[in-house]
Amino acid sequence: MQDEDKRLAAEAAADMVQDGMTVGLGTGSTANFAIKKLGQRIKEGLTIRGLPTSKASETLAREVGIPIVNFADVTRLDLTMDGADEMDAALNLVKGGGGALFREKIVAAASDMLVIFADGSKQVDTLGAFPLPVEVNPFGWQVVVEKITALGAKVALRGGPSSPFISDNHGYILDCAFGTIPDPPDLEKEISSIVGVMETGLFIGLADIALVASNGHLERVKPQS
Repeated sequence: MQDEDKRLAAEAAADMVQDGMTVGLGTGSTANFAIKKLGQRIKEGLTIRGLPTSKASETLAREVGIPIVNFADVTRLDLTMDGADEMDAALNLVKGGGGALFREKIVAAASDMLVIFADGSKQVDTLGAFPLPVEVNPFGWQVVVEKITALGAKVALRGGPSSPFISDNHGYILDCAFGTIPDPPDLEKEISSIVGVMETGLFIGLADIALVASNGHLERVKPQS
Protein backbone atom coordinates (compact mmCIF):
# COMPACT_ATOMS: atom_id res chain seq x y z
CA MET A 1 0.00 0.00 0.00
CA GLN A 2 2.90 2.33 0.74
CA ASP A 3 4.16 2.09 -2.84
CA GLU A 4 0.66 2.89 -4.08
CA ASP A 5 0.54 5.93 -1.83
CA LYS A 6 3.92 7.06 -3.17
CA ARG A 7 2.68 6.66 -6.72
CA LEU A 8 -0.57 8.51 -5.98
CA ALA A 9 1.26 11.50 -4.47
CA ALA A 10 3.95 11.62 -7.15
CA GLU A 11 1.51 11.42 -10.04
CA ALA A 12 -0.60 14.17 -8.46
CA ALA A 13 2.50 16.38 -8.50
CA ALA A 14 3.13 15.52 -12.15
CA ASP A 15 -0.45 16.54 -12.92
CA MET A 16 0.33 20.05 -11.60
CA VAL A 17 2.83 20.61 -14.42
CA GLN A 18 1.50 22.87 -17.14
CA ASP A 19 2.37 23.21 -20.81
CA GLY A 20 5.55 25.17 -21.46
CA MET A 21 7.01 24.74 -17.97
CA THR A 22 10.63 24.04 -17.11
CA VAL A 23 10.47 21.44 -14.36
CA GLY A 24 12.97 20.26 -11.77
CA LEU A 25 12.97 16.47 -11.58
CA GLY A 26 13.62 14.98 -8.16
CA THR A 27 15.54 11.85 -7.29
CA GLY A 28 14.49 8.59 -5.69
CA SER A 29 11.94 5.82 -5.96
CA THR A 30 8.97 8.14 -5.41
CA ALA A 31 10.29 10.72 -7.87
CA ASN A 32 10.52 7.99 -10.48
CA PHE A 33 6.73 7.68 -10.44
CA ALA A 34 6.43 11.41 -11.19
CA ILE A 35 9.00 11.28 -13.99
CA LYS A 36 7.22 8.36 -15.63
CA LYS A 37 3.89 10.19 -15.36
CA LEU A 38 5.40 13.23 -17.08
CA GLY A 39 6.66 10.97 -19.84
CA GLN A 40 3.13 9.68 -20.29
CA ARG A 41 1.76 13.23 -20.42
CA ILE A 42 4.36 14.19 -23.04
CA LYS A 43 3.13 11.33 -25.22
CA GLU A 44 -0.34 12.86 -24.82
CA GLY A 45 0.88 16.25 -26.05
CA LEU A 46 2.40 18.07 -23.05
CA THR A 47 5.41 20.25 -23.93
CA ILE A 48 7.91 20.78 -21.11
CA ARG A 49 11.61 20.75 -20.33
CA GLY A 50 13.16 18.91 -17.41
CA LEU A 51 16.19 19.66 -15.25
CA PRO A 52 17.16 16.49 -13.36
CA THR A 53 18.68 16.49 -9.87
CA SER A 54 20.80 13.38 -10.46
CA LYS A 55 22.31 11.25 -13.18
CA ALA A 56 19.81 8.51 -12.36
CA SER A 57 16.84 10.85 -12.82
CA GLU A 58 18.33 12.17 -16.05
CA THR A 59 18.65 8.64 -17.41
CA LEU A 60 15.01 7.84 -16.61
CA ALA A 61 13.80 11.20 -17.94
CA ARG A 62 15.50 10.61 -21.27
CA GLU A 63 14.06 7.10 -21.43
CA VAL A 64 10.50 8.41 -21.08
CA GLY A 65 10.99 11.24 -23.57
CA ILE A 66 11.46 14.34 -21.38
CA PRO A 67 13.65 16.98 -23.11
CA ILE A 68 16.58 17.78 -20.81
CA VAL A 69 18.10 21.19 -20.01
CA ASN A 70 20.75 22.30 -17.54
CA PHE A 71 21.75 25.53 -15.82
CA ALA A 72 23.68 26.62 -18.90
CA ASP A 73 20.29 26.81 -20.62
CA VAL A 74 18.09 28.19 -17.84
CA THR A 75 18.61 29.59 -14.33
CA ARG A 76 14.97 29.71 -13.18
CA LEU A 77 12.50 26.84 -13.08
CA ASP A 78 8.73 27.08 -12.94
CA LEU A 79 8.26 24.11 -10.64
CA THR A 80 10.30 21.36 -9.00
CA MET A 81 8.74 18.15 -7.78
CA ASP A 82 10.63 15.95 -5.35
CA GLY A 83 10.24 13.59 -2.43
CA ALA A 84 11.36 13.89 1.19
CA ASP A 85 12.62 11.57 3.91
CA GLU A 86 10.89 13.59 6.64
CA MET A 87 8.71 16.69 6.82
CA ASP A 88 7.30 18.65 9.74
CA ALA A 89 4.24 20.88 9.94
CA ALA A 90 6.21 23.89 8.69
CA LEU A 91 7.33 21.78 5.70
CA ASN A 92 10.91 21.84 6.86
CA LEU A 93 12.39 18.78 5.21
CA VAL A 94 15.07 16.17 5.67
CA LYS A 95 16.28 15.02 2.25
CA GLY A 96 19.25 13.16 0.88
CA GLY A 97 18.45 9.52 1.53
CA GLY A 98 19.24 8.94 -2.13
CA GLY A 99 22.45 10.95 -1.95
CA ALA A 100 21.37 13.77 -4.30
CA LEU A 101 20.77 16.50 -1.71
CA PHE A 102 23.34 18.97 -3.12
CA ARG A 103 21.77 19.08 -6.57
CA GLU A 104 18.25 18.81 -5.16
CA LYS A 105 18.74 21.92 -3.05
CA ILE A 106 20.25 23.95 -5.90
CA VAL A 107 17.34 23.05 -8.15
CA ALA A 108 14.77 23.71 -5.41
CA ALA A 109 16.25 27.12 -4.65
CA ALA A 110 16.11 28.06 -8.34
CA SER A 111 12.41 27.18 -8.61
CA ASP A 112 9.33 29.37 -8.37
CA MET A 113 7.51 26.49 -6.64
CA LEU A 114 8.72 23.37 -4.81
CA VAL A 115 6.14 20.60 -4.66
CA ILE A 116 6.95 17.74 -2.30
CA PHE A 117 5.29 14.35 -2.58
CA ALA A 118 5.37 11.57 -0.01
CA ASP A 119 3.44 8.85 1.72
CA GLY A 120 2.06 9.58 5.16
CA SER A 121 4.94 7.91 7.00
CA LYS A 122 7.17 10.88 6.12
CA GLN A 123 5.11 13.33 8.20
CA VAL A 124 6.58 13.83 11.68
CA ASP A 125 6.06 16.20 14.58
CA THR A 126 9.80 16.80 14.97
CA LEU A 127 12.54 16.10 12.44
CA GLY A 128 15.47 13.91 13.33
CA ALA A 129 14.47 10.25 13.52
CA PHE A 130 15.76 9.83 9.97
CA PRO A 131 19.55 10.41 10.07
CA LEU A 132 20.33 13.76 8.51
CA PRO A 133 22.45 13.43 5.35
CA VAL A 134 25.28 15.95 5.04
CA GLU A 135 27.43 16.06 1.91
CA VAL A 136 31.10 16.80 2.55
CA ASN A 137 34.30 17.12 0.61
CA PRO A 138 36.27 13.85 0.82
CA PHE A 139 39.37 15.75 1.95
CA GLY A 140 39.19 16.11 5.71
CA TRP A 141 35.82 14.44 6.15
CA GLN A 142 37.02 13.08 9.49
CA VAL A 143 37.31 16.65 10.82
CA VAL A 144 33.72 17.34 9.83
CA VAL A 145 32.60 14.17 11.62
CA GLU A 146 34.16 15.43 14.85
CA LYS A 147 32.47 18.81 14.57
CA ILE A 148 29.01 17.38 13.84
CA THR A 149 29.44 14.84 16.63
CA ALA A 150 30.07 17.78 18.96
CA LEU A 151 26.62 19.08 17.98
CA GLY A 152 25.05 15.94 19.45
CA ALA A 153 24.82 13.50 16.54
CA LYS A 154 26.02 9.97 15.99
CA VAL A 155 27.74 10.26 12.61
CA ALA A 156 28.41 7.50 10.08
CA LEU A 157 30.16 7.75 6.73
CA ARG A 158 27.73 6.30 4.20
CA GLY A 159 29.23 3.12 2.80
CA GLY A 160 32.02 3.08 5.37
CA PRO A 161 35.67 4.19 5.06
CA SER A 162 36.66 1.24 2.85
CA SER A 163 33.97 1.80 0.20
CA PRO A 164 32.30 5.19 0.77
CA PHE A 165 29.25 6.25 -1.20
CA ILE A 166 30.29 8.90 -3.72
CA SER A 167 27.70 11.43 -4.90
CA ASP A 168 27.28 12.78 -8.42
CA ASN A 169 29.39 15.73 -7.21
CA HIS A 170 32.17 13.40 -5.99
CA GLY A 171 31.31 14.15 -2.37
CA TYR A 172 30.90 11.85 0.62
CA ILE A 173 27.67 11.60 2.61
CA LEU A 174 27.64 11.67 6.40
CA ASP A 175 24.47 10.26 7.96
CA CYS A 176 23.97 12.19 11.20
CA ALA A 177 21.55 10.69 13.73
CA PHE A 178 20.36 13.48 16.02
CA GLY A 179 17.24 11.66 17.26
CA THR A 180 15.36 14.95 17.34
CA ILE A 181 16.01 18.30 15.69
CA PRO A 182 14.00 20.84 17.71
CA ASP A 183 15.28 23.87 15.75
CA PRO A 184 15.91 22.86 12.12
CA PRO A 185 16.83 26.39 10.86
CA ASP A 186 19.43 26.84 13.59
CA LEU A 187 20.98 23.42 13.03
CA GLU A 188 21.11 24.02 9.28
CA LYS A 189 23.10 27.20 9.87
CA GLU A 190 25.44 25.52 12.35
CA ILE A 191 26.29 22.61 10.09
CA SER A 192 26.57 24.76 6.97
CA SER A 193 29.16 26.93 8.74
CA ILE A 194 31.53 23.97 9.17
CA VAL A 195 34.41 24.11 6.70
CA GLY A 196 34.28 21.04 4.46
CA VAL A 197 30.48 20.79 4.39
CA MET A 198 29.16 21.04 0.84
CA GLU A 199 25.45 20.99 1.75
CA THR A 200 23.04 19.72 4.38
CA GLY A 201 19.89 17.68 3.89
CA LEU A 202 17.83 20.21 5.85
CA PHE A 203 15.59 22.09 3.41
CA ILE A 204 14.26 25.09 5.31
CA GLY A 205 11.52 27.34 3.93
CA LEU A 206 11.78 25.94 0.41
CA ALA A 207 8.67 23.76 0.09
CA ASP A 208 5.46 25.50 -1.03
CA ILE A 209 3.13 22.51 -0.82
CA ALA A 210 3.29 18.82 0.03
CA LEU A 211 1.10 16.17 -1.57
CA VAL A 212 0.76 13.41 1.01
CA ALA A 213 -1.00 10.11 0.38
CA SER A 214 -2.12 7.72 3.11
CA ASN A 215 -4.20 4.60 2.48
CA GLY A 216 -5.21 5.86 -0.94
CA HIS A 217 -6.28 9.31 0.29
CA LEU A 218 -4.43 12.36 -1.04
CA GLU A 219 -4.00 15.48 1.10
CA ARG A 220 -2.54 18.83 0.06
CA VAL A 221 -0.50 20.27 2.92
CA LYS A 222 0.60 23.90 3.17
CA PRO A 223 3.37 24.98 5.56
CA GLN A 224 2.18 26.01 9.03
CA SER A 225 4.05 28.80 10.81
